[in-house]
Amino acid sequence: MPDFLGADLRGSRFERVDLTGAQFSGVDLGGSRFRGVSLTGVVMRGAELVDVDIHGEIENLRINGVDIAPLVDAELNRRDPERAKMRPTDPAGFREAWEILDRLWQGTAERARRLRPELLHESVDGEWSFIETLRHLVFATDSWINRAVLGEPAPWHPLALPWEEMPDIAGVPRDRDARPSLDEVLELRRDRAATVRRVIADLTDESLAGDTVPVDAPGWPEQRSYPVRECLLIILNEEWEHRRYAERDLGALEARSAKLVN
Repeated sequence: MPDFLGADLRGSRFERVDLTGAQFSGVDLGGSRFRGVSLTGVVMRGAELVDVDIHGEIENLRINGVDIAPLVDAELNRRDPERAKMRPTDPAGFREAWEILDRLWQGTAERARRLRPELLHESVDGEWSFIETLRHLVFATDSWINRAVLGEPAPWHPLALPWEEMPDIAGVPRDRDARPSLDEVLELRRDRAATVRRVIADLTDESLAGDTVPVDAPGWPEQRSYPVRECLLIILNEEWEHRRYAERDLGALEARSAKLVN
């Protein structure tokens, strides 16, 4: 394997690169950006983490010997007690969680409507635009509910948008150039939300504890069985986290719009 010793790699781009087991010593990563990266099993010694902003799934993260994941989780729940309800354990809890998400997304959609339509296609700090976020949630529902739970081999709407790092899969759409209107994607969202609501309404303790039947077609998720509970928890997490990101970015777009007016 190549060694980079004393090399100046400032501004380099690493995309779909496997650095498993790589060693970094005396490396300056100041100002670097990481998206869709796996840091599982990473060990850092003599690290300086100053003014660092991390958004992601955090488990078993020890800093100076302290597992901070439970502390972060508790603080996020303190800030928003409804977040704790996104990890339900029974059918009633899933129904309550979905009603919470539906109510919160209605408010977010109304907030978006107050902006100029073109702003909803703009990225904030390299993140998905608001429209792209909604399109990704259509993809998530098509994948984990329509395909995994309901067994549709190829349920994806042409506007469904996979996550950035997903490899191309035949039959799975990935149209980054599409510019649908807010009303168009909200109508798609209403349709998918109705499907999720029907699935959750029919949940029993037995079905929630069961596994899905693998579909006989390539796509995403892969052709295997999944716990029904896992599929539904993925959807709750996707809906909760992406609404949080959307609210954050709508605030930036509102500030940008106000500057243009003034």
